[in-house]
Amino acid sequence: MTTMATPTQSAPDASAPVYNPKSESAGAKRAKSLAFHVVALLLTAVVLYPGLWMIASSFKPNSEIGGANTSLWSSNFSFDNFVTAMDGIGGVSTVQFFTNSLVLALGAVVGTILSASVSAYAFARIKFPGRGIFFGMMIATLLLPFHVVIIPQYIIFQQLGLVDTYIPLLIGKFLAADAFFVFLMVQFMRNLPAELDEAARIDGAGHVRIFTSIMLPLMKPALISTSIFSFIWSWNDFLGPLLYLNTPEKYPLPLALRLFVDQTQSSDYGAMIAMSVLALLPVLIFFLIFQRYIVEGVSTQGLKG
Repeated sequence: MTTMATPTQSAPDASAPVYNPKSESAGAKRAKSLAFHVVALLLTAVVLYPGLWMIASSFKPNSEIGGANTSLWSSNFSFDNFVTAMDGIGGVSTVQFFTNSLVLALGAVVGTILSASVSAYAFARIKFPGRGIFFGMMIATLLLPFHVVIIPQYIIFQQLGLVDTYIPLLIGKFLAADAFFVFLMVQFMRNLPAELDEAARIDGAGHVRIFTSIMLPLMKPALISTSIFSFIWSWNDFLGPLLYLNTPEKYPLPLALRLFVDQTQSSDYGAMIAMSVLALLPVLIFFLIFQRYIVEGVSTQGLKG
């Protein structure tokens, strides 16, 4: 028998550099992470700069707001703008403006929660003829711009003698006119197990008992999210009060801010900016208290059964 010679394998050179793909991958990941954080910080600075400018300008005199002075901070640091803002304007105190905004915002929250939750329960849990058609028609209202219905709505409220009252601004909240919130709660209820309703019916519970004792406690994340957005949207609403309110004593903060700017006389931009900073505080506090429920509500949207 003949034997075949096998080629001899040389031993690896210990002095040669060893290629480690893991170390290269880790280095590339660190570089990408560093670049991402740098870009994120730059974008954050751009987004936050207007807010920082507004806060800094609230401590500036009117002569340094705008014009050739482009510095962010002023050497003439003063609280005079806040003092002027708190004094009010047009014979109406700033406390009154805050109270009016609070009444509108809290009324919008209560009305939206009550009407949207009941309507959502009907669409999500009750089977009735034409449910899909009515739900589709409600969703279609989201595509209808608010400006299209401004004139018809104003004519109706004017003929009813409701102009210069808060009723035109709040009645839609109690009639489930905000289809977005109804849709939000419908999607949340559809993710809840149907066995809960069946077990409650076996125990003799009706729709009212199921809604109040089972659905509402489980819908807390959706209710809190609805409250936050409804509060913020109503607090910042300018067009609605501008259309329906004529008496300065009934103005909310967005309209009160406009009173500080007069094109025919001198405008107090410093006081207007100072009041803007004060107007942001309730919204910021409201959001910080309940923001964790927004995350909870979003995270539970993917759960099924």
